Amino acid sequence: MNDIDLKTDKASMADKAGAEPLRWNSIDWEKAESHVNRLQTRIAMAASEGKWERVRKLQRQLTNSLHAKMVAVRRVTTNKGRKTPGVDGELWNTPAKKMKAVLSLSGKGYKAKPLKRVYIEKKGGKNKKRPLGIPTMHDRAMQALYALALEPVAEVTGDRHSYGFRKGRCAQDAYVQLFSNLGNKHSSEWVLEGDIKGCFDHISHDWLMEHIPMDKKVLKQFLEAGFMEKGEWHETEEGTPQGGIISPILANMALDGIDRLLDERFHFNKSGKIDSNVARKYKVNFVRYADDFVITAISPEVAKEAKAIVAEFLLVRGLELSEEKTLITHIRDGFDFLGWSFQKRGHKVIGKPSKQSVKSFLREMHYVILRKGRTWTQEKLITELTPKILGYVGYHRHACSSDTYTRIDHEVYQMLYGWAKRRHGNKNKAWRRKKYWSRIGGRSYVFGHAHHYLPIAAWQHIVRHPALKTDMNPFLNPEYFERRKTYIQDRNAHSFRQAAARRS
Repeated sequence: MNDIDLKTDKASMADKAGAEPLRWNSIDWEKAESHVNRLQTRIAMAASEGKWERVRKLQRQLTNSLHAKMVAVRRVTTNKGRKTPGVDGELWNTPAKKMKAVLSLSGKGYKAKPLKRVYIEKKGGKNKKRPLGIPTMHDRAMQALYALALEPVAEVTGDRHSYGFRKGRCAQDAYVQLFSNLGNKHSSEWVLEGDIKGCFDHISHDWLMEHIPMDKKVLKQFLEAGFMEKGEWHETEEGTPQGGIISPILANMALDGIDRLLDERFHFNKSGKIDSNVARKYKVNFVRYADDFVITAISPEVAKEAKAIVAEFLLVRGLELSEEKTLITHIRDGFDFLGWSFQKRGHKVIGKPSKQSVKSFLREMHYVILRKGRTWTQEKLITELTPKILGYVGYHRHACSSDTYTRIDHEVYQMLYGWAKRRHGNKNKAWRRKKYWSRIGGRSYVFGHAHHYLPIAAWQHIVRHPALKTDMNPFLNPEYFERRKTYIQDRNAHSFRQAAARRS
């Protein structure tokens, strides 16, 4: 469908307001996604060739596309935040509202409404809150629309070893890369643990306005919308709001370039080419996930030099390193990254779930079992706990997690027995076990019965995560990412089949 057809279709849809519910329910989503993907591929190709005027033209074409607007509205009405309104209290929960929203999206004369300020608990301590800014549904859809046009550029210009909030990449890819950097006998033994102070809150608006390749008027609205707190409007002079759909892309683009700077200093020879001899001299490697990063080095002195390079890079963008959390550590002392603990024992590096990760998970299980769910039925409790357990073991299934899974099973059993004891205080131990636990797959004391039971963490097999080819682009090499996705899914499914066979 060309642009003329899209304009004609848009006009006809606007004239048929009574058919809006039917229109939304009858959208060919495969066709819409395909149209958007083709434009994104063209944007990525133009960006990779340095044709920035063509990038801008294609971005305008995408943001004016009816198909892209449909995809953007669908995204904000199907994600987890679809039931959370902004300051206007509006939700798009009917086909008519969704179709009306599609027709209302336009960058011409766009004015963003203030964000609704909410606070969530921050990891790492009590009484610490992380501010979130909740945009209105219309502003979310606008962000999603322009994110579709910006993401292909971000993938082309992004660092090789940046893994957070990127298409086709995940935390497990960062784990594998870091393990590769540290896991050999002669690998680096010093690590710089980087932490950027208030990354999302302090990114310079001036830098973003100058360097982000998108419609500047719309970007300015996203950045300077302000927020409402206790009925008062507050101006935003810096940062990107945590909670906005486009914010992770902007933050990633602001931090892209660290990898290349480190290469120029520690991997290039005097001729400006990558030299393995120079690289072996310093053993500097970089891995970043969102605003958390790790740099390996052959010595503390090299790590300090890398830290200075990063600090200077961040200063231009209005950011700085947290001196309290940015540490230089020996690998034998161990360090935590993305919920895993890395430590070298002998000539081997062990990567396993961190103590803090296990503690947080068990705290959540304790809350659900002994507080929130203390009056629930067994069936409801199993239904609530199952995705939490499967999610945790799925996240850590590639690491050295067997001992952790065993501990989790033991702790959860103790909590569940406390739950049963509270419900039946006048019954003996044998009676409670007989009522709530069964023998399944040769394992005693499985909570539930044969047709509805709580999964055992130790049933999860360890499945190594395949390494990512970092020179591949999801918009330019979609076949690679599709094959890789299928391969990972098949391996994980096989591990579950093995676990199921053990239970039968």
